[in-house]
Amino acid sequence: MTYSVYAQDLPENAQPGKCYIKCITADEFREETETIEIAPAYKILKTIPARFKTIEEEVLIKEASVRKVFVPAVYETVLVEVESENKAVNYQIIPAKFERDMTSIEVMPSVGKWEYTQLKDCPSANKEDCMVACFVQAPARSIDIAQTKLREDASVQEIPIPETTITYKKQVIKEPARVDDIPIPAEYAIVKRRVIDEPAKVLEETVPAITKTITKTILAKKGGMTVWEEVDCNVANGVNLLPINYELNSALLTAESKRIINETLLIMMKQKQGLRIEIMSHTDSRSDDSYNMALSQQRAQSVVNYLVSNGISRSRLVARGYGENRLKNDCGNNSDCSEEDHRVNRRTEFRIIR
Repeated sequence: MTYSVYAQDLPENAQPGKCYIKCITADEFREETETIEIAPAYKILKTIPARFKTIEEEVLIKEASVRKVFVPAVYETVLVEVESENKAVNYQIIPAKFERDMTSIEVMPSVGKWEYTQLKDCPSANKEDCMVACFVQAPARSIDIAQTKLREDASVQEIPIPETTITYKKQVIKEPARVDDIPIPAEYAIVKRRVIDEPAKVLEETVPAITKTITKTILAKKGGMTVWEEVDCNVANGVNLLPINYELNSALLTAESKRIINETLLIMMKQKQGLRIEIMSHTDSRSDDSYNMALSQQRAQSVVNYLVSNGISRSRLVARGYGENRLKNDCGNNSDCSEEDHRVNRRTEFRIIR
């Protein structure tokens, strides 16, 4: 038989075998830091008077000047040579020179000709058969003629006339007249006077403002809404073991512990936005009680901080360390327990809270 239950503040459409948690959505807060000025900056002024010192100083009491001195010119006597008669040139004529000579002139050149002679006692009735032709060379004929030839042509020969000179004495300037400047040095005296060694000044010291940084919590989202979240019945019924481990005397999460948190709490908190979780950390009975309490709180807080770093609001989380106050067995102080028995007490748990 199926019963339909409709009542105020109960989830609608609930399914058999399912577990539901009534959640009142919490106010969501965020923390902000603000720096405020609790004392202003101001100046402290301090005057330092001028300091004087006495110095000796050389002062001019008579300016330098120049005295002019005239120095006359200095002369010397020199001999000056001048021409009394200019150098000149006369010319002498040398007549041309001739010589007698004979020259031969050909008046008839040498020529050749044929001469014909008839043989005596020519037996032929034809006289031409007895003619003899002879080539006769006639020598050339020349005549000798007396001839006058020029041996040396007429020329002019220069006959120099040297110049003549006279000398006289002359006074010339050896050193010209001048005016020399004779410096008259300036005159000085020593006087004493007081001068500023260090001027007066005002020292300024700034006293900085005093500020204080405070952390304040600001309401980011108003809660108070009633929601029902379906959860695993095994989780909803009470305290649940979170099987993570820590290094000895350390609150740092190992890589394996982070993986376990990601696959359990982180997924559930992101899917069920109305859930609030308490992280509970425990130690065994060994070591000092106060030390175990502090260590367990640090370990629970490290889980909360990890969830916050992955987007879960801190207002949905509570970290609580119980030290060795909730042992699961009789392995209290000074007990003789095995390592396995002590390991049962070193645990981290979580539970859903409203």
